[in-house]
Amino acid sequence: MPTKVSVNSGQIVINDGSTFLVTDSYGWINDNVAQGFFVADTRLISYYEVSLNRDRLLLLASSPINHHSALYQFTNSEFRTVKGIIPNGQLMISIRRDIVGGIHEDIDITNYYSKPVEFQLMLAIRSDFADIFEVKSQQILTRGETETIWQNGTLTTTYRNGSFYRGLMTQPECVSSQPRYANGRLFFDVRLEPGQTWHTCVNFAAIVGEDVFYPQKTCAVEHDTEAKRVSNDFLAQATKLRSSNAEVVAYYQQALVDMAALRIKVEDHGHDFWMPAAGIPWFVAVFGRDSVVVSMQTMAVYHEFAYGTLLRLAQLQATEVDDWRDAQPGKMLHELRRDELTQLQQLPYTPYYGTIDTTILWIVTLLEAYQWSHNQTLLHQCREPLEKALAWIETYGDFDQDGFVEYQTRSSMGLRNQGWKDSGDAIVYPDGSQVEPPIALCEVQGYVYNAWNDAAVIYEILGETQRAKELRQKANDLYQKFNDRFWMEDKGFYCLGLDHKKQQIRAIASNPGHLLWSGIVPPERANRLVKRLFQPDLWCGWGIRTLSSQNPAYHPMSYQLGSVWPHDNSAIAMGCKRYGYHREVNQIAEGIFAAASYFEAGRMPELFGGIERQLGRFPVPYPDANVPQAWAAGSIFLLIRAMLGLEANASARLLTVQPVLPDWLPDLELVNLSVGSATVTLQFWRENEQTHWNVTHLDGELTVRAKI
Repeated sequence: MPTKVSVNSGQIVINDGSTFLVTDSYGWINDNVAQGFFVADTRLISYYEVSLNRDRLLLLASSPINHHSALYQFTNSEFRTVKGIIPNGQLMISIRRDIVGGIHEDIDITNYYSKPVEFQLMLAIRSDFADIFEVKSQQILTRGETETIWQNGTLTTTYRNGSFYRGLMTQPECVSSQPRYANGRLFFDVRLEPGQTWHTCVNFAAIVGEDVFYPQKTCAVEHDTEAKRVSNDFLAQATKLRSSNAEVVAYYQQALVDMAALRIKVEDHGHDFWMPAAGIPWFVAVFGRDSVVVSMQTMAVYHEFAYGTLLRLAQLQATEVDDWRDAQPGKMLHELRRDELTQLQQLPYTPYYGTIDTTILWIVTLLEAYQWSHNQTLLHQCREPLEKALAWIETYGDFDQDGFVEYQTRSSMGLRNQGWKDSGDAIVYPDGSQVEPPIALCEVQGYVYNAWNDAAVIYEILGETQRAKELRQKANDLYQKFNDRFWMEDKGFYCLGLDHKKQQIRAIASNPGHLLWSGIVPPERANRLVKRLFQPDLWCGWGIRTLSSQNPAYHPMSYQLGSVWPHDNSAIAMGCKRYGYHREVNQIAEGIFAAASYFEAGRMPELFGGIERQLGRFPVPYPDANVPQAWAAGSIFLLIRAMLGLEANASARLLTVQPVLPDWLPDLELVNLSVGSATVTLQFWRENEQTHWNVTHLDGELTVRAKI
């Protein structure tokens, strides 16, 4: 049994959509660290601790029960009361929290001492209403006015800064003794006979502008919530996986559970849809790139994610040039926030559009969603946004009209780098020095090639053959031009991109691996590209590093200069599959799954260190990595799909497979796989190094055949 590595150890996170709670393992909140109760990107509770006569509780155990509930179990240390000393371990204190709208907290105290006990239960509560960006950076400034009122058994603290208004209502209910409030604390006088239990509920309601989000009152009993119902509905509809490899089944199931927690509601013409958020805790918001990537990763698991993502991004598609937000007509967003600094126009996230690839990948996701769902309504709903997205690529994406799409922020608060590697130091030359924008990243050109070909298919479906022909010609022209300018013959590899002088950025990085998935790589070059990806400076044993270890800027524990990102590796695996490199697909999957075996619950973090895999070593998570994180969880799904070679054409009622199972995964079954209106169960098994497959159940009309 491998050592279990904890990511962000000592931290417990629960959420309901974009409302989330981050505490230490005790369940307490420290305002000096990045913890708290957050609603609409604002911290409503900055400090919280429960004590008995001001004495700290002793933690026995704590854990999330599911993504929106957590349970904490305590006992007492020896402490003095006016009636004498209560010995250690005589009281059992149970605290359960549920987030649905606001927080509902149940506190139960049972006396196992042989004598009656009397003491004060104290709840220390503070609210700083800090902006989420300042909490994360720990650079909090006090701005507006805060007021606290204790009236009729309810504690109300509000904050106002101009038009920005937030608040917290704290209301004890079902109490065994009435509360008082003084000096920042709620007090309860507790008296317990031997064997007796004392109880209170505490409801924390969030005030956001004119709206108040009350919690569901659950009172310590098993209960049904909207969050639970929605989660159960998703888990019931999603594709299931069975295998004799119990670890892989566990990784897959954990990824499903995490994806259920990471969903944001999308409303469209009276109907509710769901899209994936980026990650918990800091990115539970609408993120363009993350959402389209996750939607593609989950096509063979739950293609309805794509519907919500495509609609929501289309709703927020830019209509005008706005340099402050890096917005241009037709561009899809990067990030949408509701925090104070954004509302007061000190940050540009209303939304912010500083991403070079979301618009392009939105097009790719649109066709992929149609191929899996045969939802013609979706194509018609997205026709106008599609036309605007294509126009953006040609006008604003390629702003110098050299035939390649490049990025450069025009906002004083904009992102320096705007590809998926969007940290400020992510793009470097071979000598490790920083590349100045504008930059034309290699993988972005591959995405454009893919988008033009996919858009051509969409227009053919819509009956516009001339438009389809024009787009295919654009793709063909880009194919030739890209391979002339980006290929490094002496390296047998593609350059990272073109710099502001249109010179090759000759650093060796993982980015060219994405080109395989797009199909822009000529078959005669694919072998050299794949071999280079698996050289020791890139391949660390757990996965492909983001940057070669030979680059002076390499650091295995950096964010994007040598770390391993599961989603990056899953995209490369899909590309390897496209070109027939089945062994390499399985090699990537083995490395990522081996890393998962070390992480608690088999849950993939956002990223982990690119430290070489050796006997006696385990993968080291990046500090403050988001867990769960949507495209890390989605990588599990995409790696399974890559190994099986699943491709759908729902309009033709067709599913093709090309399975090659490794020896460590000798059998696999997919249950409830949805293609259009049909659902199918498929079995795959390995005999004498050959993989066989069979359809064991089919509802609806669908042909399943091997890819030739």
